Amino acid sequence: MKPAPTLSSAFLQPAGEALPQPLLALRKQRGTALVDMPLPTRKTENWKYSSKHLKLSDELASGLPAGGASTRIAEDGYRVVFRNGVVDSQASNLPQVDGLSVQRFADLSDDEATSLAERLDNTLDSNATQMARLNSARFEDGLLITLKPDTALREPLFIVHEVTATASGSAYPRIYVDAGRHSQIILVEEYLSSGDESVMVDAVTEFMVADGAQITSIRLNVEDQNVQHIGATGVRQQRDSRFESHCVGFGGPLRRHDLQLRLEGEGAECKLNGVVVTQGKQHYDNHTCIEHMVPNCNSEETYRNIAGDQSHAVFNGRIHIHKDAQKSNANMNNKNLLLSTGAEIDTKPELEIYADDVKCAHGATIGQLDETSLFYLVSRGIDRRDANVLLTMAFINELVSQIPVQQVRDSANERLNQFFDDSFKEA
Repeated sequence: MKPAPTLSSAFLQPAGEALPQPLLALRKQRGTALVDMPLPTRKTENWKYSSKHLKLSDELASGLPAGGASTRIAEDGYRVVFRNGVVDSQASNLPQVDGLSVQRFADLSDDEATSLAERLDNTLDSNATQMARLNSARFEDGLLITLKPDTALREPLFIVHEVTATASGSAYPRIYVDAGRHSQIILVEEYLSSGDESVMVDAVTEFMVADGAQITSIRLNVEDQNVQHIGATGVRQQRDSRFESHCVGFGGPLRRHDLQLRLEGEGAECKLNGVVVTQGKQHYDNHTCIEHMVPNCNSEETYRNIAGDQSHAVFNGRIHIHKDAQKSNANMNNKNLLLSTGAEIDTKPELEIYADDVKCAHGATIGQLDETSLFYLVSRGIDRRDANVLLTMAFINELVSQIPVQQVRDSANERLNQFFDDSFKEA
């Protein structure tokens, strides 16, 4: 029997040492635990559709050097710029708000770093997010965002992740958000790239959401076709808190995002929206998991996938209602649109319920553009290409229009228009 592939030791050699000692110690500990880590295969349940797209050659093991031109979606707004996984302070524009602290990991004191090291990795299921463990062994910098109780940032904070692919390698950006009681923030993460060499981005963001806090997380992935992207977002919510997520992703050789939430305080609510489009031979895999741990919590999840040409989109959504989580209200909906006979979409909504007084529902559909609707539009003088665009945009516009930041909606619509131009070429 052929032995299972394991992570190359080349990936366990972090280059950057510009971190406080407690974080260096944590990174070393995590690296030691990854020696001989089995890589996902088609027999790994949560990677069965994506493992063949994961390419971890030794040339990707080297950390990418910081540098490259800056490209921002919010020239005048609050922003933090990561370049190849390292914070670029000169390109950043940090908010000066009482009660809000935005710090590089490299700038933390030993006491601050010790406290952070104790909290990292506490929001994600390590068995389900194998590649997030690699981030913990390799991050060279990161961002700690702390909101004291009752602190509100009224304008969005943009986190711009830039990868400059002038040589093969990998980047490991890391963010930790500690949102105090009744605090508020909108955090926008945009992933960009330039250059033509093969690179990998392994990104992790964690949120600790205290009582009554309101957090909006927006994630926009527009990296180029030479970038493998593997991301994980972990969230732990306390009493009466609200977490809202908007994820918009465009396909590549491998795009993967794990989104995991634990509703740990009564009255906690979450809302997850996601839009994915793929074309050519691109691949995009979304895995979500919502854990209802306690009574009287609400969750709402809506994801839309569009796949054209010979591309492949995957959605696996899981809602777990624990035994003590009575009066939970959970709803999951996944709709999928195939634009060609060669495209493929796999969807797997899951409900696991151990409480008996709950309201839960889930559903999934896969289909093509409706010919009757197309005929109706064409018969009214709209050419077939525009009719295709109208119907396809209508399929996802409900979610795009809910993104609460205009700059992100504009960026998403610009890329969607490019996708439509490529997908519907006929006059």
